Amino acid sequence: TNAHVVEGSSAVTVLLDDGRELDAWIVGSDTRTDLAVVKITADGLVPASFGDSDILQVGERAVAIGNAAGQLSGTVTQGIISGLNREISMQAGNSVVTMNLIQPSAAINPGNSGGALLNLDGELIGINTAKLSMFEGIGFAIPSADAQPVVEDLIAYGYVKDRVALGVMVIALSPVTGPANDLPSQGLYISSVEDYSDLN
Repeated sequence: TNAHVVEGSSAVTVLLDDGRELDAWIVGSDTRTDLAVVKITADGLVPASFGDSDILQVGERAVAIGNAAGQLSGTVTQGIISGLNREISMQAGNSVVTMNLIQPSAAINPGNSGGALLNLDGELIGINTAKLSMFEGIGFAIPSADAQPVVEDLIAYGYVKDRVALGVMVIALSPVTGPANDLPSQGLYISSVEDYSDLN
């Protein structure tokens, strides 16, 4: 789920599709990636399989599942991958973090946070996390390729153990992004250097 979903919680309850309500505990939470892991104990659970968000293409079909409006559990919406690597800044605890997110056209509303974004094979390709409140139909999900190592660390250690950051913002150049910025049509361009970086 998302860190902002469980932030400040003293107790967490998970409602399963079959109607069971189970007490859960927070295994770990990471506000920098807006991810958290909660654990329940129950019989007959089938874990989701991770898909590879790195191979997604704009136009592919996707399905979002969540608890729309906080009261419509199991809401399923479908659409396409509208954008990849959308650089979005959002509040995380007391600071603002910037992440590169998937933009699906499947409706993501308040309450969908922490829900699954799936490909048509039923594989988890993202974790629904945010929407632009001033516009309809513009929501975002954390790519599975970014989420999976964080989730693995949260399960193993309760926190993200080895966080490595170069301290730069990089733009992947393509025949579209390069010439539009008077840059080559391939390669990587360092657009900014963070204050904490040794490159500064």
